[in-house]
Amino acid sequence: MTDVTIYHNPACGTSRNVLGLIENAGVTPKVVLYLKTPPSREELVALIAKMGVPVRSILREKGTPYAELGLADPAKTDAELIDAIMAHPILMNRPIVVSDKGAKLCRPSEAVLDLLPAQKGAFAKEDGEQVVDASGHRVK
Repeated sequence: MTDVTIYHNPACGTSRNVLGLIENAGVTPKVVLYLKTPPSREELVALIAKMGVPVRSILREKGTPYAELGLADPAKTDAELIDAIMAHPILMNRPIVVSDKGAKLCRPSEAVLDLLPAQKGAFAKEDGEQVVDASGHRVK
């Protein structure tokens, strides 16, 4: 596996942990700083389709204009939600990872392990929580 892409926000601890787990698997990912270079509408639609989730499931509420834009309204269509993400990329939750094994929003960060080859060694999150042991196995 060599093709891994992370839609990354370096200011986000979960996103930094996911990037660390990708690198701990010996993979150098394509890093998309989506706040600086957001995906095109077509790329975003394809990404959501690949994830197999509703558009609403990738919306971030905290620290975004979610409430001001009335995005909690269930009458909002997928097209309207995508329009909002296109206008305000901060609304796209992170990190989203795409690999040969699929695509998903990796919250919590250890969710990325399902998309990666075996880990090369131990890994702990920034808060010290052990996620992978010294032999590269997921800590349950």
